[in-house]
Amino acid sequence: MDKREFLKTSGAFAATALLPGFSAAEQKKMTHRTNWSGNLTYHTDNLFEPATVAELQQVVKDNGSIRPLGTRHSFNALADSIHAQVSLGKFKDISIDEKAKTVTVGAGVRYGDVAPVIDAKGFALHNLASLPHISVPGAIATGTHGSGLHNRNLSSSVAAIEFVDANGDLQTLSRDKDGDKFNGAVVNLGLLGVMTKVTLDLEPTFQVAQTVYTDLPFAELEHHFDDIFGAGYSVSLFTDWQKGRGTELWLKRKVTAGEKLDTPQMFYNGKLATKNLHPIPELDAINCTPQMGVPGPWYERLPHFRMNFTPSSGEELQTEYFVPRADAYKAIRAVETLKDHITPHLLTTELRTIAADDLWLSMAYKQDSVAIHFTWKREWPEVQKILPLIQQKLAPFNPRPHWAKLSLYEGAHFSQVYPRLGDFKALVQQYDPKGKFRNQLVTAELYS
Repeated sequence: MDKREFLKTSGAFAATALLPGFSAAEQKKMTHRTNWSGNLTYHTDNLFEPATVAELQQVVKDNGSIRPLGTRHSFNALADSIHAQVSLGKFKDISIDEKAKTVTVGAGVRYGDVAPVIDAKGFALHNLASLPHISVPGAIATGTHGSGLHNRNLSSSVAAIEFVDANGDLQTLSRDKDGDKFNGAVVNLGLLGVMTKVTLDLEPTFQVAQTVYTDLPFAELEHHFDDIFGAGYSVSLFTDWQKGRGTELWLKRKVTAGEKLDTPQMFYNGKLATKNLHPIPELDAINCTPQMGVPGPWYERLPHFRMNFTPSSGEELQTEYFVPRADAYKAIRAVETLKDHITPHLLTTELRTIAADDLWLSMAYKQDSVAIHFTWKREWPEVQKILPLIQQKLAPFNPRPHWAKLSLYEGAHFSQVYPRLGDFKALVQQYDPKGKFRNQLVTAELYS
């Protein structure tokens, strides 16, 4: 089965409403589970939820094929299995080492869980993704990111990982002790084993103020791309691809106590917003983090969405391509030529910058990058026809798709754009020689 056919069968839509007269626990036994947005129904009902490392080790030993499952935010079948899945949602420990300036979290901890804990001790993480709802191991295993001209992805803050390998043995790898091997192990797609703990670097806490501008012309990006995306600690430009402009520019700037940031009415011909906005203009901004230049803790401004609210639109599909930052303007204009194909099925597109890193399977490996992120309406048959057009337009820039989002690339493309892919597969062979942690999608992308 090739990847296109696999995506057709694994992307079946699912109804997720609770059935009357049954508890959630009872329905868990009755219905197939889905991912977060409901676009994917997992192929197995066999879900293990161990509470201890010893229990996890036994689960791994007892199953010939199994996949780790995080907060179910993958839009493709990366976490899927036809045999068994294992969730470490009960691994909730958070331990701060103030002397080492690190925090170690259990595999069930989300960024929104750990952020206020470390902030209370005077610490912060260097960046956050747009959603605080995602698990730490799931985010780092897939190279998930925030934005910022000088900010690397979330995986770059990882100092150590602990995982159970295919034999059921507990393994630990760290930046200090394992060198380049560690660079290969962080963005691991769940193929080395099931992560139980992650240790993250900390830095001093900081405040951020968020300002939004509307209708910024694309023409300004040709000569001022780095000026625009370097004007804040984290910057995102949203677009619907119509009228040659970004619909919203979200400018997130660090601010010190008592500092008054300069907030002009116009920013590269974009207009200062007069109210809080949602990245999808039709939706209520109540779900979004505070704007209007009001300072607040880093973890309440760097994400786009608030922890206790439904993120984004909920029912959606996502696709994301990384291209070299040096080619950003050309790539954006190339995609723009497809605007009339894209817009009818689009909720929004977000443009973000990510600094280069040394992690073998990071989408920003050795390359300062721009991520072109599409949030689609949940219209997979139509989107499936558009993706080849986008991928053709981006082909001159050797795009790297986000590991946990929808694309139609085959194995040869991944070998082309990831120069260390062979080394990574050799590393996987050390910890999972029989392919216990593989599934059909992994095989199609990495082993075909």
